[in-house]
Amino acid sequence: MKARELVNLGVPRGPASQAAQRCCAAAARAGADRAAIREAVRAVVAAPAEYFDDPGWRELAEELTRVSRARAVAVAAGLVRDDDGAPFKVWGEPGEDFDHSSLDQLKAACRLPVARAGALMPDAHVGYGLPIGGVLATEGAVVPYAVGVDIACRVKLTVLDLPADTLESDAGRERLTRAIETETRFGLGASFGGKGDRGSKPREHPVLDDDWSVSPVTLRMKDKARKQLGTSGSGNHFVEFGFLDVGAPDPHRDFQHVHQPDAAARRPDAAAGSPGDHPFERLEPGRYLALLSHSGSRGPGAAVCDHYSALAIDSLPGLSKDMARLAWLDLSSEAGEEYWRAMELMGRFASANHACIHDHIARRLGARAVADVENHHNFAWKEVHDFGDGPREYIVHRKGATPAHAGLLGVIPGTMADPTFVVRGLADSASIGSASHGAGRVMSRGQAKRTFRWAAVRPMLKQRNVTLLSAGIDENPNVYKDIRRVIGLQRDLVQPIATFQPRLVKMAPEGERAED
Repeated sequence: MKARELVNLGVPRGPASQAAQRCCAAAARAGADRAAIREAVRAVVAAPAEYFDDPGWRELAEELTRVSRARAVAVAAGLVRDDDGAPFKVWGEPGEDFDHSSLDQLKAACRLPVARAGALMPDAHVGYGLPIGGVLATEGAVVPYAVGVDIACRVKLTVLDLPADTLESDAGRERLTRAIETETRFGLGASFGGKGDRGSKPREHPVLDDDWSVSPVTLRMKDKARKQLGTSGSGNHFVEFGFLDVGAPDPHRDFQHVHQPDAAARRPDAAAGSPGDHPFERLEPGRYLALLSHSGSRGPGAAVCDHYSALAIDSLPGLSKDMARLAWLDLSSEAGEEYWRAMELMGRFASANHACIHDHIARRLGARAVADVENHHNFAWKEVHDFGDGPREYIVHRKGATPAHAGLLGVIPGTMADPTFVVRGLADSASIGSASHGAGRVMSRGQAKRTFRWAAVRPMLKQRNVTLLSAGIDENPNVYKDIRRVIGLQRDLVQPIATFQPRLVKMAPEGERAED
């Protein structure tokens, strides 16, 4: 019996679901039909204590009892709410647009006593603690794993003043390729000025003059930060050149309904932040050459997450194992204040990381930036929201989610073969001012490596005129959802204003371990 069916029968995911599957399999081998097995599961869920002496269903009964007792202890200790939790809303259909496990993770997060509201974006998939694509508003507390391991992972798009047709000639592509491969580094632990780096010097940026003593972790990681500044790491991080089409629909599909959402789809407050406020929105309609990058705070950010997540978990030993990664830090505590300052520093460091990549590539090309747009999608912000009891300040965690406040511009990438969308936020209150951060994965990295080979993928890239410099097979376009559907599902959250079509793509080489 599948996990989804078991959930519908009242079996929680995790060890209980696994125990149920083993019991169901044994019952089937003994000759029970599907209807009888379903009734048996339903009966064990209703009264597990009555099945402790039943050899066929004892394992499930014991696991259900363990889960029930663990939750009772957590409720008694004030670590979990004794109700359905804070309200939340989802975009997309569970089981179709995202898996049920992602929804379970959001529900668990909303049962935290510090939670006030939640949201799940259509690119959602399972993460540590809060799902990727999850949004969580808390009061007076921050959840390190709800920010994520790669703190301040972000995207930046820069429009350059080079002719767009630079990408259409062999000489032009070679020139752009050299710029990428010379001015950034890819791979786990990649750095400038490190061993085997051909003698290049570390990048310079004012962020290195910030106070890195805000946390013992950031102080210890400053030297690594200096060396990794301007690098792209591994996993789903990339640097791409492509065509930016402003004021034009996606050429691969009639996408008029997304570029021109009808008035009924927009909230009354969506007009705030009028078009034209941002330099990007003053670009004339047409096609431009653009540079797009995706990376975060690299090794220093991961170290901050590891340290403060461990502190949070240790401080709340009563949380059950399946909720441990939702452990929070009180912002008024020493650890909470330290984490917040470290997180904000990692935000500045990640922004500097992209600035170095874009500035150095543009300089090598002799180009000038005409406009740019960027945003974090693994971060927490102090924001004022009204969840029914008046405007108050909350901590809004967006883990794999893009800020989408009224008029705010953001970037939502697709895949190496599919468009990226520049969007304007519409400030939907139910989404806590958020939108998706990308297309979202449909399979794990391990499954992708077992399923795909480049020989079967490269014809698609060739058809789409994409030159792939390097990447792991676990990042091929087939492991992601359809970005057009993902954008279409959130027409009440964002309004696309431009599309970026990748043409020259660089990611960490095949065989690199993902660090995202």
